[in-house]
Amino acid sequence: MFVWISLIASFWLDGVLSNFFPYMVGNLSPFTSFFTLISLIVIYPFFQKREKKYYLIVFFTGYLYDLFYTNLFFTHAIIFTFLAFILSWYYKKIEINMGTFFLLLILLLFLYQSFYAFLLFLFNIVPITISSVLYLFSSSLILNLFYGEALYLLANLSKRKRHVN
Repeated sequence: MFVWISLIASFWLDGVLSNFFPYMVGNLSPFTSFFTLISLIVIYPFFQKREKKYYLIVFFTGYLYDLFYTNLFFTHAIIFTFLAFILSWYYKKIEINMGTFFLLLILLLFLYQSFYAFLLFLFNIVPITISSVLYLFSSSLILNLFYGEALYLLANLSKRKRHVN
């Protein structure tokens, strides 16, 4: 139950924060949220024995994200799935605790923003610079880490769960 509630709430919160908080500096806001991606990271331990189902959920969530928020069909579906493969590898190689979880969040948020910015640059959809990507990453990091910590702690409190560590 935690999986679906966190996914739906994160998806909804992404929309709320992107539509109701004003853009502040150069069309970039410190309230830029990546809550859907964070929830996909947090729910992975619930699917460690059923990775194929997890990858399907990630792909479908990315497709819905494209459909509702970006109109770049299959872009987020592919990026989220690629990041899910990196996440799976990370969980298999490194023991997860709060510190390594924060490193994982930072790594995947940076990779997501880098891949997405590269695609925007490659297809000349939006003029983008490295400094704007770094500003977006640094300014949105605190909000997203707080949300990631909250979901991580809620996942640890969840009754029906696989051990998150």
